[in-house]
Amino acid sequence: MFNIILHQPEIPQNTGNIIRLCANTGVQLHLIKPLGFILRDKQLLRVGLDYHEFASVKIHESWMDCINQIDSKRLFAITTRGKTRYNSVEFCSGDAFLFGSETKGLPDTIMSSISDDRRLRVPMVSESRSLNLSNTVAIMTYEAWRQHGFQSGQ
Repeated sequence: MFNIILHQPEIPQNTGNIIRLCANTGVQLHLIKPLGFILRDKQLLRVGLDYHEFASVKIHESWMDCINQIDSKRLFAITTRGKTRYNSVEFCSGDAFLFGSETKGLPDTIMSSISDDRRLRVPMVSESRSLNLSNTVAIMTYEAWRQHGFQSGQ
């Protein structure tokens, strides 16, 4: 299916929502340390409800650790600085979608390693700063899954 990568997520409620999303869509979730919470955080567990056991979550010590372990065909950075709209790309099974932390986004060192055509954005009105992380992950996940006919879905 697809891979969601969260680079140093900070807010447990967002990550809990994303765990639930991944459990319900069959998407692999990768979390890159340091995390802004502990995985047993009660806010994280409350939001994720009982979906943690159904989600496939891998923890990585660093960005390089993640990249070396992930089996992905292509990597896309989802960023407000992207030039390409998310819905103009044809996604392949195994593609990975990388998201930055809620307050810092993706570091320049990572952004500079990703080509402009792999930096995607979700459109917003011009006065907006950014969307909520878990909402953006849901938009990307469902677009990629929709393109594949919601395989394995009901």
